[in-house]
Amino acid sequence: MRDAAETAELVRRGDLSAVARVQEALDAIARSNAALNAFIRVDAEGALREAEMIDRRVARGEDPGLLAGVPVGVKDMEACKGFPITQGSWFLRDAAPEVADSRHVARLRAAGAVMIGMTASAEFGMDSATNTRLWGVTRNPWNLAVTPGGSSGGSSAAVAAGLTPLATGTDAGGSIREPAAFVGIVGLKPSHGRIPKGNGFSNWSVHGALARTVRDAARHLDVAGGPDDGDRQSLPAVGYRYEDVIETLDVRGLKAVWSPDYGYAPVEAEVEAIARAAFERLVAAAELVEVTTDFRPVNIYPHWGAIFGATLEQDFTRDGILPDGYDMLSDCVRRVIDRIRARRQPVDVGASWKEVHRLEQQVAAFFSEHDLLISPSTSCRPYAADGAPPREIEGRDASQTGAEPFGMLANACWNPSISIPAGFTSDGLPVGLQIVARRHRDDLALRLARIAELAAPWPFPEFPKG
Repeated sequence: MRDAAETAELVRRGDLSAVARVQEALDAIARSNAALNAFIRVDAEGALREAEMIDRRVARGEDPGLLAGVPVGVKDMEACKGFPITQGSWFLRDAAPEVADSRHVARLRAAGAVMIGMTASAEFGMDSATNTRLWGVTRNPWNLAVTPGGSSGGSSAAVAAGLTPLATGTDAGGSIREPAAFVGIVGLKPSHGRIPKGNGFSNWSVHGALARTVRDAARHLDVAGGPDDGDRQSLPAVGYRYEDVIETLDVRGLKAVWSPDYGYAPVEAEVEAIARAAFERLVAAAELVEVTTDFRPVNIYPHWGAIFGATLEQDFTRDGILPDGYDMLSDCVRRVIDRIRARRQPVDVGASWKEVHRLEQQVAAFFSEHDLLISPSTSCRPYAADGAPPREIEGRDASQTGAEPFGMLANACWNPSISIPAGFTSDGLPVGLQIVARRHRDDLALRLARIAELAAPWPFPEFPKG
């Protein structure tokens, strides 16, 4: 399958029509989506019309942009003109189509990308898998019995299976990186503010994309990044192209710390071993300096849950979801509500925010002495597509760490973090390696990912199988 960068360059030169490339994507969706459930809505006619417009621009000698003719899936939590947003929820099943794109989608479209449809999301982005009452179970192209992750699971499955070379994601605690790890592709959570948002101040969530190659991830950030007066958190332009930096940035001698568990998370032994081997390959290929230190940050997972869950039941009641709609919520959301209702004492949200601020200081101190924090991307291999994250791993309680215990640190502290393929378990399931860099150094994360990609190129699933 042509990646996004190759597609765009061929279309810009007139060597490939955008219509042909979009039709390839539509044909792939027709062949494979019934098994995967990656796309929940597709607008074939609209996508082909957009592709025709791009071909006409090329014929007139115009340059449609860095993503010319690239078919893109949009996560069902982000505004894309003409499509409703359901957030994977039965309660939003009758949502009206959006009348405008999000800032993120608008930038992709302005660069020539073709929005081909909406990809499945976990309900309200609240699950490490993608399994909802509204849209059903989304499955992993490496093994249909297991999950492609969440909450951006539709996007990860679509990209890994070759339906589209790029798909958007959102990440408030690992929802781009965990799905990328579970399907063996690239998932970058950019620095907070690198890609502007249009829905007000955000402490945790960022926009991003899932990609097959590091070049595509870099090109996406070149298009999507940059300041926007409508988002006061947005960062200034960097003054270079990430697509250039991934080939040239000198990272020799950077200090890298390997942490198998952040000091608190149970991790499958095989997952840890595969990620550790990938770390060692990266250290050798990039000429990094491995530094041993006992870094034990705050386990932010339960505090993230306390902060998000403090008003969840009241919010659902206000919106008419509770009390009568409990049975129509997805299993994961009901589990969250059950935990909230089982609490014996009120949650001290102020205490949880203090722990967030303590983590910020710990991470700041860490990056004052080191350049990179590297770990497994997840605590486990992909689990059952219609199941729950493991509550026990290697005989240890995992109820306070989950499947993605390493994701939330970067969200809480606004660091860039990327998941790249590390290898495969004995039963053929992907494992990811996560790299966290100093705040605003998205270039470092992408450059190291590119070095790893060149040192040990990763395969993609044959899909449909057979």
